[in-house]
Amino acid sequence: MNIKQYIVNNEGLRLKPYRCTAGKLTIGIGRNLEDVGISGEEANLLFENDLAHCEAGLSRNLPWFSWLDEVRKAVLIDMCFNLGIKGLLGFKTTLSLIEAKKYTEAAEQMLKSKWAHQVPKRAQRNSRMMTTGQWQT
Repeated sequence: MNIKQYIVNNEGLRLKPYRCTAGKLTIGIGRNLEDVGISGEEANLLFENDLAHCEAGLSRNLPWFSWLDEVRKAVLIDMCFNLGIKGLLGFKTTLSLIEAKKYTEAAEQMLKSKWAHQVPKRAQRNSRMMTTGQWQT
């Protein structure tokens, strides 16, 4: 045994947040999120993993995703990042229109969703990007 094994034995590994015995929000191997948080490097690692997960889910579920231009891919990745792959796949009409390269109609459908009312600025920006194929800020 070594120090790492000893601490893991004592703390355990929890992949979802939980409240420790002191009532602090904790994750992983005893990481106190309330007092310690995460570093910028850790945040970037989580972000990179989440992006890769979104891209893999899109490629697996939407075979035509690979031939989209970078900007329209970004819209779908952003929506997946925000909604999760299951949530995004619920946009059946929008996705069918994107597959058919009817980008303006797809953008209009995006704005008719509950999601667009929850994140209006993001939805407007994504809608413009879907229509034009140009980056928006």
